[in-house]
Amino acid sequence: MKRQTIQSGIYLIIDPSMEEEILFAKLNLIVKEKIAAIQVWDNLKKEQNIEELLLKIYEKASANNIPIIINNRWELLKQIPLDGIHFDEIPENFNDIKKEINRDFIAGITCNNELSIIEYAEKHQFDYISFCSMFPSKTANSCELVDFETVQKAKNIFSGKIFLAGGIDLSNIENLSQLNYDGIAVVSGIMSAENPSENIKMYHQKIKK
Repeated sequence: MKRQTIQSGIYLIIDPSMEEEILFAKLNLIVKEKIAAIQVWDNLKKEQNIEELLLKIYEKASANNIPIIINNRWELLKQIPLDGIHFDEIPENFNDIKKEINRDFIAGITCNNELSIIEYAEKHQFDYISFCSMFPSKTANSCELVDFETVQKAKNIFSGKIFLAGGIDLSNIENLSQLNYDGIAVVSGIMSAENPSENIKMYHQKIKK
């Protein structure tokens, strides 16, 4: 299996507990646009057949060369040809996880104001880090607000891609223009939009080049 890489731009986070018909209606539009990656959030309904759902999402995205990343549940990479794993916090046994998965995959992690997480990601050659939360957010309410200074320091520590997440929308994204970053992670700004394709295009216009 050829290893996908993560590009700069828009990193979309989707909620698998959404009504499936609505989720796929939106995904049908989204995958036609330029997307760096799609992360499936670890918010599952008990009765859900997550393997079946992930395969359907993967097939749709991979046909458009968009990597699919699972949030936290790395063991699913052993069963399904997903492209990567996003950790919400430092995993206890990353080297063991790599051995168990036994193939190349994209690795990312959520960062806050602790430089030690950025250093960990660099040491273990993670592909990207995602800072959360840049602004107050309903979907990122467990994240502390990130100091812009921390993001600036990250470029001197970390050699992979840097994404910014949490509360970012079309009205405040330009406040990030002073920062050196590679892309933004978005949830409701795209998934709640009546026209996700139009919103993606507008985000692309506003992301710092």
